[in-house]
Amino acid sequence: MGSSTDRLNMADVAALAGVSKATVSRVLSGAPGVSDATRARIKALVKDLSYVVSPDAARLSRGSTGRVAVVMPRTTTWFYGAVLSGALSVLRPAGLDALVYQVADDAESRGFFADLPVQRQVDAVIVVAFPVSDFERRQLDLLGVPVVVAGGALPGQAHVRIDDAAAARQAVTHLLELGHSRIAMINAAVPAEWPYAPPVDRLRGYRTALEEAGPGFDPRLVVDVPWSTAMGAEGMDRLLRVPRRPTAVFAFCDEVAMGALRSLRRAGIVVPEDMSVIGIDDHPMADLWDLTTVRQPVEEQGVRAARMALALLGGSAPADRHPVLPTELIIRGTTAASA
Repeated sequence: MGSSTDRLNMADVAALAGVSKATVSRVLSGAPGVSDATRARIKALVKDLSYVVSPDAARLSRGSTGRVAVVMPRTTTWFYGAVLSGALSVLRPAGLDALVYQVADDAESRGFFADLPVQRQVDAVIVVAFPVSDFERRQLDLLGVPVVVAGGALPGQAHVRIDDAAAARQAVTHLLELGHSRIAMINAAVPAEWPYAPPVDRLRGYRTALEEAGPGFDPRLVVDVPWSTAMGAEGMDRLLRVPRRPTAVFAFCDEVAMGALRSLRRAGIVVPEDMSVIGIDDHPMADLWDLTTVRQPVEEQGVRAARMALALLGGSAPADRHPVLPTELIIRGTTAASA
């Protein structure tokens, strides 16, 4: 290699050794998880190349960058802002900076995760409520740092969430107790290749409540709509075209419920006299809309995720790696007895 060795970096060593950059990092820091043969081969290669670990690489290998990545699909909606606020309230006093990464679509997400093991120098990652593919999960594993999920779950990783199926049952049971039997659902569409638990679990809770109470499940009353600001209005417009329209609607979240209320108002359908509407979240605007909802502790999910990340960084296992936070039915003015 001659005089070019002074320009080598950890990625070059990994390429020459035929291993991942994370493996080189573990060898240089003396961390476990690498076979003796691979460790000896990398050490010999580093010695032959006169490789010198850069300060940033050394900090990364010791897990002391002082930075935590917070990855989310959007930063402008209330849910994600509230989770981030909760996480920052824990990370800042601990002296850690939060690097916020927005992965707004599939292409952006894949590009971000493809570069993550090499370019993102962080001590831990907090993933906030979005679908993670098998490829992206493998990329997170390559980082070799703690990963915590807020508002969802990943196999093998710590997470904090609500019981989405139970929250949906709370919402639908409330409507059933009011005498409604034709209860529709506006759900978030989830492509098969991008598994994401909350829409699947909320649909399961909705269906279970209907089947246990007697009316039964009618797939024609479920509309799946890709996420957008107009999702609730679009879903409600589709439900209003059903030959025998529902008397109540369960919305995936409060923002979707608010969109549904707009469509109902424009159609001249009076809420709750003609149709009841319920959501999940207890969004700050829910009270102004007089919206009945199932409250979930959103900011607390960020707090708990950050605390788990700190515990893992400190080398101690959290007392509970998979806490499930409680939800609460909040009855307001958008639900009433069936006419």
